[in-house]
Amino acid sequence: MSETNRAACSDGDEEQVSGAEVIAQALKTQDVEYMFGIVGIPVTEIAVAAQKMGIRYVGMRNEQAACYAASAIGYLTGRPGVCLVVSGPGLIHALGGMANANMNCWPLIVIGGSSERSQETMGAFQEFPQAVRSSIYGRPGACYVDIPADFVNLQVNVNSVRYMECCMPPPVSIAETSAICMAATVIRNAKKPLLIIGKGAAYARAEEGIRKLVERCKLPFLPTPMGKGVIPDNHPNCVAAARSRALQFADVIVLFGARLNWILHFGLPPRYQPDVKFIQVDICAEELGNNVKPAVTLLGDINAVTKQELASQKSLPMNYYTVFYHVQEQLPRDCFVVSEGANTMDIGRTVLQNYLPRHRLDAGTFGTMGVGLGFAIAAALLAKARNTGQRVICVEGDSAFGFSGMEVETICRYNLPIILLVVNNNGIYQGFDVDSWKEMLKFGDATAVAPPVCLLPNSHYEQVMTAFGGKGYFVQTPEELQKSLRESLADTTAPSLINIMIEPQATRKAQDFHWLTRSK
Repeated sequence: MSETNRAACSDGDEEQVSGAEVIAQALKTQDVEYMFGIVGIPVTEIAVAAQKMGIRYVGMRNEQAACYAASAIGYLTGRPGVCLVVSGPGLIHALGGMANANMNCWPLIVIGGSSERSQETMGAFQEFPQAVRSSIYGRPGACYVDIPADFVNLQVNVNSVRYMECCMPPPVSIAETSAICMAATVIRNAKKPLLIIGKGAAYARAEEGIRKLVERCKLPFLPTPMGKGVIPDNHPNCVAAARSRALQFADVIVLFGARLNWILHFGLPPRYQPDVKFIQVDICAEELGNNVKPAVTLLGDINAVTKQELASQKSLPMNYYTVFYHVQEQLPRDCFVVSEGANTMDIGRTVLQNYLPRHRLDAGTFGTMGVGLGFAIAAALLAKARNTGQRVICVEGDSAFGFSGMEVETICRYNLPIILLVVNNNGIYQGFDVDSWKEMLKFGDATAVAPPVCLLPNSHYEQVMTAFGGKGYFVQTPEELQKSLRESLADTTAPSLINIMIEPQATRKAQDFHWLTRSK
C-alpha cells in the first residue's frame, strides 16, 4: 500500500469511500444523469460507482461516438452529459466529439484517467462544479477533467469529503434597450423581412417567444437544420420551401442563434442582397459580426431578447411586455417598485429593473394578494420622512388592485405622490373584451355562464383615484402610456393612477408573404 493510501486508511473505525465514489457523487450532485464511454484502467471503477449513484452508464464501442452522444444529451437537456475515457488513445479519440460540441455550443464534460500523481488529500472535488459551470455558462461547450489513477482508488474518510452544491443554471442576460429599439425600427421599416432560427434558439428554449414574435409581427421564418421544430415546419409562416428566394430577396434578416457560416452561405452575395441588413441575436459576443457587419447586434440570452423584442411591438391592444418595456424606459433608477398580481408580478420581475437594495416589494414568500397599496404607502412615508425625493411606483394587476383599492383614499388623504399602474386585462390571468362579455351574457346570468377568472371588462379604476382628488388616466396605446407616466413622474405633489388596458387573451394573426410568392 502506498504512503498516501496508508495515511488515508489510518483511522480504520471510520467509514471509507473511494475516489471513484467521490467522483460519481460529485457528478450526481451536479445533476448529471447520463455517462457514455469505454472503460479501462483507471476509469472502470468510476463507471461502476456512477451506476450505483443512479447515473445511467452507456458503454459505447468508440470514444468518438461516446463523446457525440454525451454532447447531444447536453443540448437536449441543458445539463452536460459526461464522456468517460482512458488516457492516451481514448482521449485522442474523444477530441473529435469535443471539437464538435464546441462548434455546436453544446455542454459536455469529458473525464479521462491518467497516470498516478502524488496527492496529499482528496479535497472537495471542486473541479466538477467548475467544469459544469464552464460548460453551460455563456457560450456552452466542452470541458475536460483529468483524473489521476491514484485518485480513483484512493480510500478516504467519508466525513472528510465535502461536495459542492449543484451549479445553478446560467444567468439570463438581456440586450441593451437602445439596441432593442434600433432593431425594432429596422424590422418595422423592412419591406421583405426574414427570421432565421438556429439551433441556438432551440437550446435557449425560445420557442414560445419566437412563435409569438412571428405571429404578431407577421414575419416569415426559415429554420436552419437543427433550428427546425422551434416553430413547427407546417406553420404557415415557414418559408423553407422557398429557401433560396427568401434568402436572396430579404432586405432585413434577423438571426436567432444562427451563424453566418457555410450553412447560410456566409451571408454574402449572390445568395443575399448586397445591402441586406442583418440583426444578430447571440449569447456569445465573439460571434457577433463574423463574416458580415450587422446593422444591429443584440447580445444576450435568445429567449430573453425575444421577449424584449415582443415588448417593442406596436400592435394593439398592448400586452404585458409592451407595457413594462415602456414603463422601464422612464422609471427613475432610485425608485421603489411595488408589485403584485399573477402575470403582472411574474413578468414584471423579469422586465422592471432594480438598482438599489430594499427597493423591490412584492407578494413575497407567502404569495399574498392585497399587499401592494399597503407596501406602497409605507415606502412613500419613509421617502417623505427622509426627504429623498424618491418615487414609489406600485404596479398592480386589476384583480390584485381590487383587494385593497380603497386604500387610494388613504394615499390621497396623506397626499403621498405614489404612482399606481393597474395593468388591466379584465380578469384573473385573463378575461373577455366588452363585445365577448356582452355576447356571453345572452346565454344566461353571469353567475351561470361567466368564467370564474373574468372581471367586468374595461373597468375604469382610474376613477377611484379621481374620486379622492388624485389624477387618473385611462390608456390604451403605448403613446398614451408614455405621456401619462411622464406627466405623473413630473408631478411630485399628488398621487396618480394609470389604468392600462392590455389584451384580455392572446390572438393570432394571419400571414401574407406576397414577396415570396410573386412570380419572377
